[in-house]
Amino acid sequence: MKRVLAAAVVAIFLSGCAGYRLGDVKPYTLRNVKNIAVKTFTNNTYTPRVEVLVTNTVIKQLQQDGTFRITTEDKADAILDGVVQGIGRGPARAVRGNVLASSEFNLGVTVGYTLRTKDGAAVAGPGAISGGTSFFVGGDPQQDERQALPLAVEDLAVRLVSQLSEGW
Repeated sequence: MKRVLAAAVVAIFLSGCAGYRLGDVKPYTLRNVKNIAVKTFTNNTYTPRVEVLVTNTVIKQLQQDGTFRITTEDKADAILDGVVQGIGRGPARAVRGNVLASSEFNLGVTVGYTLRTKDGAAVAGPGAISGGTSFFVGGDPQQDERQALPLAVEDLAVRLVSQLSEGW
């Protein structure tokens, strides 16, 4: 009787781990994608050279995630195309005593993306991802925005890679 009870207790405790898996947890539609080529994003904004910043940050985030390997287009299972659609800032906090002046801004970056196979069929997307950050304004708001832009792009890259590698 004690053996049966002990076996039942062990079975109950071990059954709690039944849902765990080792390895990547890619969406079902990306099950055959192991290598991704990332094309340089297209810039549809007036901010110069932001497409290179976004592309490099997405590549670094894909490498850090480790679900997909980065490769060239001829060796890739899928190709990531992206478009920087917008960069915007809005006031977050007013200066004390002057509601027309802002001391903190929110900065947002929006990117449209599509993950395609070599034959052009869309595997993921088309979709849009946004990332953002906030920054305080010192003497030069444009300089402060330029310094905050990499943080907003990094947030965007984390969200994009999470969407690709985990499906949400």
